[in-house]
Amino acid sequence: MARKAGSHADITGPAIREVAQRLFAHSGYAAVSMRQIAAEVGVGVGALYLYTPDKQTLLFDLMRDHMSALLDAWEATDKGETPEAQLQAFVSFHIDFHIDRPDAVFLAYMELRNLTPENFAVIEALRRQYEDHLQDILTLGQEAGAFHVEDARVITMALIAMLAGIHVWYRDGGRLSRDRIQTLYLELVRRTVSP
Repeated sequence: MARKAGSHADITGPAIREVAQRLFAHSGYAAVSMRQIAAEVGVGVGALYLYTPDKQTLLFDLMRDHMSALLDAWEATDKGETPEAQLQAFVSFHIDFHIDRPDAVFLAYMELRNLTPENFAVIEALRRQYEDHLQDILTLGQEAGAFHVEDARVITMALIAMLAGIHVWYRDGGRLSRDRIQTLYLELVRRTVSP
């Protein structure tokens, strides 16, 4: 199918993704139609299918790309040598990465139920990779005597659940700076694993 005269793939494709992410996060995946996305972008419904085969693929691509970006950014982070330094790096990284991406984070946690089983398996595997990084830090800290962790998997899930909620309530320009929020969260995490 030929592209419509005057259209720009480098503009329309990202606009579709941005609008879909916002609508899915604010209204829920099930409540959003391809027609709504097209109307917000300012293209015909048929134009959407030049960029994605269907709504499910669009949701999956948004979630996969978010998780891949998360994993890539964590890999590029300076983590330090000790378990304590690595835990601090993880907490700071998690807050910094998630605080500016509230819609993407909402999708990654709340719209899993709308994925097909095959797509769910892919996203769940990516989530597990990220969770495993924290679990490895906790296990290393336990083995070194730096942390007291009775069940590393349970503590991992509890800490990530605590950290994941920050995008819901934190706003720049509020009472506390990002640095102060990181300090407070890090103290909570340290108390959770202190020997």
